Amino acid sequence: MYLVEIAALSAATCWAIGGIVSVMPVERLGTIGFNRVRMLIVFAMLGTYVSIFGGWETIQKDQIAEILLSGLIGILLGDTALFATMNRLGPRRTAILFSTNAPMSTLLGWIFLGEALSPTALLGTLIVIAGVILAIVYGKRRDQMHKWEEIKGPLVIGVGIGLLAALGQSVGSLIAKPVMAAGADPFAVSAMRVGITALGLVILCSAPVQAFKLRTKLNKTIIAHILVSGFLGMFLGMTLILYALAKGDVGIVATLSATTPVIMLPIMWIRTKERPAIGAWIGSLIVVFGTGLIFLG
Repeated sequence: MYLVEIAALSAATCWAIGGIVSVMPVERLGTIGFNRVRMLIVFAMLGTYVSIFGGWETIQKDQIAEILLSGLIGILLGDTALFATMNRLGPRRTAILFSTNAPMSTLLGWIFLGEALSPTALLGTLIVIAGVILAIVYGKRRDQMHKWEEIKGPLVIGVGIGLLAALGQSVGSLIAKPVMAAGADPFAVSAMRVGITALGLVILCSAPVQAFKLRTKLNKTIIAHILVSGFLGMFLGMTLILYALAKGDVGIVATLSATTPVIMLPIMWIRTKERPAIGAWIGSLIVVFGTGLIFLG
């Protein structure tokens, strides 16, 4: 039975579907407003889970500051930038840009943690970058008219925000790594990271700035989309990837979980009735191949 491989691919599928489900509420509520509601819902999910099954006791007092800082950078900054990118570039380009967190994590681990950076990992990093460029520049045919393929505002700004999202994810993970290595429960750590993010967004949204307010009122349809997005993206997807990492080889799991941009393409094809461009397929596959080389190295 290939339970580890199935779990990793299932996590990637959850992230792909969750990203697509998030498009509508992000557009209607705005980036900050959507993320505030989503984080409050996810915190309720994770907090309830940890309170029932335990895990708070695994966190030491001297680890709290690291966890909170990890949440502020990795989720508050990273997730907010992620959905801002989605608003500008659509789900496909956002997913491919976010996949650069793999080479970023490798480079940051080499710089700050002294982790080995082999020639294979360096080659994988360059291949990922090439795949991202290919998927963005040649990932759309001229006859594709769906709004998910539209670019709102300058492309370079959207790409910059997407790379900031990936960097936030990488730095947040780097900060949390010693805490996880010390044996802290992953669900408890995630609950704390999400909790500080939700608090930060609530404070941010209390400011008299129109961009931080909800663009429209919440309704059943929007709340349902946010529930599905939070459950798939941060609860079920995270659970599956934690199981895979606990039971399987890190390189295989990381490579399979990096297939999100590829899995998203047929889902978008079904949803939009428009076949993705060949450049989108090739670029996404190159990113997965490069990610595999990074972890193989």
